[in-house]
Amino acid sequence: MCGISGFISKRRITLADLTAMNDTMYHRGPNDSGVEIYDAAGGYAVGFAQRRLSIMDLSPLGHQPMHAADKRVSVVFNGEIYNFQELKKELSGYPFRSQCDTEVILAAYEKWGIDCVSRFNGMFAIALYDRDAQEVYLVRDRIGKKPLYYWEDGENLVFASELKPILACPGFDRKLNPDILPVFLYQQYIPEPDTIFEQVKKLCPGTILRFRLQSDNRQKKRECFSYWSIKESYQKGIADPVTDFSQAKAELKAILQKSVKSRMEADVPLGTFLSGGYDSSLMTAMAQEASEAPVKTFSIGFEEKQYDESGYASAVAKHLGTQHTEEIISEKQMLELVESIPQYFDEPMADSSEIPTMLVSALARKQVTVALSGDGGDEFFCGYQMYQKLGQAQKLDAAGALVYGISQLPGLKQANLLGRLPFSVRTIAQNRDKRYKTQLCSDKYLVCMKNLTGTDQVRFDRELDYNVKNWQIRRMLLDMDTYLPGDILCKVDRASMKYSLEARCPILDQRVMEYSFRLPHSFKNHNGCQKYILKEIAYDYIPRELLDRKKTGFSVPLDKWLRGPLKNKLTDYASPAFLKQQGLFNADATAKLITDWLGAGDGGAYTGSNYSRIIWAFFIFQQWAERYLQA
Repeated sequence: MCGISGFISKRRITLADLTAMNDTMYHRGPNDSGVEIYDAAGGYAVGFAQRRLSIMDLSPLGHQPMHAADKRVSVVFNGEIYNFQELKKELSGYPFRSQCDTEVILAAYEKWGIDCVSRFNGMFAIALYDRDAQEVYLVRDRIGKKPLYYWEDGENLVFASELKPILACPGFDRKLNPDILPVFLYQQYIPEPDTIFEQVKKLCPGTILRFRLQSDNRQKKRECFSYWSIKESYQKGIADPVTDFSQAKAELKAILQKSVKSRMEADVPLGTFLSGGYDSSLMTAMAQEASEAPVKTFSIGFEEKQYDESGYASAVAKHLGTQHTEEIISEKQMLELVESIPQYFDEPMADSSEIPTMLVSALARKQVTVALSGDGGDEFFCGYQMYQKLGQAQKLDAAGALVYGISQLPGLKQANLLGRLPFSVRTIAQNRDKRYKTQLCSDKYLVCMKNLTGTDQVRFDRELDYNVKNWQIRRMLLDMDTYLPGDILCKVDRASMKYSLEARCPILDQRVMEYSFRLPHSFKNHNGCQKYILKEIAYDYIPRELLDRKKTGFSVPLDKWLRGPLKNKLTDYASPAFLKQQGLFNADATAKLITDWLGAGDGGAYTGSNYSRIIWAFFIFQQWAERYLQA
């Protein structure tokens, strides 16, 4: 695990410049660093840099940039290739010097070319320079576990694991991407390929970027192409279904066991995050099964009992026999982290669970350098409550169309019939746009976005691309493409790397993801029992009574904070004079929304008037802008 950065440029970027860029990510790799610049064809220079967090082969032989034995290929790499030992056997003719997976990337490329990435099972962001072909490749893993940003400046390109190195690059213009602001306020994160800056993109998961240093008119200098996608993998999976549940359970269990075991390979101390929920408990149980010694497990609890699940985690840890560490967190500790969010989340991120994720990462880092997590279980095995609501909404869609049609009749429309209906009925009735069927939302929130930013185009319009009728499955696929990489994995990466901790996710193993697509949906949502097959596997290790309960999840009291200790700062951000000078929001509408909300608070369940999430996103953006736009 580490941070990488570099450039392909005809402009002069010095070794000192690249070193300064690289060192903005010291937290990602405090153990070692490497910075090199190479002369290349076409008047270009290629710069590669890395900050290293040593996990495998702690010796200097793992130093990056790393070069092939014949010096033809150079690489910088962030992440882990979990099947590198198996690949190494296929590459026995290569003169390996180290015991790390980075060298396997070089050997694999020399044997198989860039198609080698299809053989890698892991989490990775790779930059590779081929001197013979005079080509540079950027590669991101299948699901987007590891981040990779790039800035195109005419004929030049700068890349990095975070935005900070790009911000530190000479000549970078911090021009905001105004079109993404409304999406951020609504979604709470910025989805791929966009970023908060107009000229910077994220490389999408499962994508390769090729940059030809010398090209003619028949070839594109830069092109992106996919080597793996959720849509194609899903289509392959449903064409080869596993219809027997006993077979599916046994095979999925075996795949998960292999995935967990491969992620326990490290030359540094390792543990697991344990919340007491199904996913983290199952990953911990399998880790303990594969370990000769008690596995180190970590959980946090909260002084506020309505948010505290630490007792469940402790009970699971006791049953499994792990070496468990728990810390009860105060509201003061969480609030103290709010100011540091922009430093480590260098583009706005308003998923408030980033705060407890940082706290559990800090706790784990005191004892380990690697932690396993249960991320991915909800998206791939139908775990979110939203999916259950979508199942109900799809059944009522025809009735909703009828209600909507009647409400548009002369007289009834003027009488605002829709506005008088209960919230849930109104939401289903208004859900008429085929592009957004699984993205149910209150019309009040869309009106709010329009008032604040001038647009209500804040939802994803790719639903129909999946060609899936079942709304639950369609939304799961959409979340795998958007919410999982853009929010969940980004959050875990930044929160863990703040403390130089590597987080590994066994459920996001390529084999697990692809096998999940072969399973009938009824194995995931069985008569309303969500994550059914994962639960059945978990029960092989842990008694039902320790697991079967409603999960609270990591959350923070946004309403209380924004109307309490953060109120003065929020009020300053919402000043009409400040907003008019900033020129990004409708000043009067924004000030009114926040003033009204500070007086009344959220409307409560089933009102469509809970604006604290939008206002928190506004607060986080302004805090970010204060650091990065006014610098």
